[in-house]
Amino acid sequence: MEFKISKNLILELEQHIVNKNDKELEALLSDMHHADIAEILDELDFDEATYIFKVLDSDKTAEILLELEDDLRENILSRLSAKEIAEELDELDTNDAADIIAELSQDLKAEVISELNDVEHAKDIVDLLRYDENSAGGLMGKELVKVNENWNVLTCVKEMRIQAENVSRVHSIYVVDDENRLKGRLSLKDLLTTSTKTHISDIYIRKVNSVNVDTEDVEVARIMQKYDLEAIPVVDEMGRLVGRITIDDIIDVIRDEADQDYQLAAGISKDVEADDSILEHTKARLPWLVLALLGGFISVKVLGLFEGAMLKHGELFFFTPLIAAMAGNVGVQSSAIIVQGLANNTLSGSLFSRLVKEVSLSLLNGLILAVILFVGSHYLLDVKIVIGVIVTTALVSVIIIASLIGTFVPLLLDKFGIDPALATGPFITTSNDICGILIYFSIARIILGF
Repeated sequence: MEFKISKNLILELEQHIVNKNDKELEALLSDMHHADIAEILDELDFDEATYIFKVLDSDKTAEILLELEDDLRENILSRLSAKEIAEELDELDTNDAADIIAELSQDLKAEVISELNDVEHAKDIVDLLRYDENSAGGLMGKELVKVNENWNVLTCVKEMRIQAENVSRVHSIYVVDDENRLKGRLSLKDLLTTSTKTHISDIYIRKVNSVNVDTEDVEVARIMQKYDLEAIPVVDEMGRLVGRITIDDIIDVIRDEADQDYQLAAGISKDVEADDSILEHTKARLPWLVLALLGGFISVKVLGLFEGAMLKHGELFFFTPLIAAMAGNVGVQSSAIIVQGLANNTLSGSLFSRLVKEVSLSLLNGLILAVILFVGSHYLLDVKIVIGVIVTTALVSVIIIASLIGTFVPLLLDKFGIDPALATGPFITTSNDICGILIYFSIARIILGF
């Protein structure tokens, strides 16, 4: 059952903090999962959270540290000495420890690293810090189990026991040669059912998915999703095994990428959290709001070109919001499908076939909606037949054009290395609004002859 924070629990914790009842605090939190404790700390103020953090043992607080909100983690770390931070990092896997150290100031980084007890652990962390955080090298951890292809099964088992002491969970057993180049993976079943004198080279599986240290994190996520992997090995330019990436790190990448795409689609140009300052939110939202405002000015200008038509045929004006809204909605629908396909790498066929499919779909949807609009406007709104023809013709045209724009723009953005999620936001909506209005009144001018 999922843990839920109660008001009584918070009050009890606060009371123990006031009375300095450290043993009671430890007892109350001892059986809780570290993610639940992190959730509790996020509900307390900085002083209370820091007090509890210092009361608990490092083997528990190290995991809690990873689950905390960024602001609280930064505040707690600022109240710990370099030695105290190092004690926390000694309990973490190398990739998690490197992520924490990366958040520290340059001077504090060096001081914390020098305080780490395990020299090999410290070397691995320093090695990871040189990689881009958005690459496979920045995601990977050094903890893994590997065996040499020239060993026999007995030697392999002995070496694995030694290596496994530093690995929290063994996802795979990797096979390397004398130069540490990745050769394949070893099945645990084969290891257990084979004679102890058998050489690993005779039983290991040569087909293994891997990624280079410079592979982008989103590409790593795509590969692991595609092949349903719990972990994937990372190799350098020479094919040497340097680390592994586990599924928990990839879930974070997928979540962050989805959050970023959602914000871009909503017209937010940078990553922000709900608790960020008003200034940060303004910086993130204002650019696209300015674009929408400029688009509105252009829409007004387009409408001004047809002022005479609206004075003579006033009923045309009342359908303007409908045409603009349908253009925006259809464009967002089309672009959302393309963006999703690009993200999941599921788009197939040529651009021409994709456009033909969109036109066919839009034509069918447009005709159905046009019939509904024509009947409704004529019998419910008492609109003249000629106006009904103009509006329905414009609707079908606008839906086709908007779907083409919604399809083509994200593909174009992706080709030029720009995040195609931009195409599902105000950019596509504003452009389709303008196009919709222009098409609508152009058709009206042709039919009415003004």
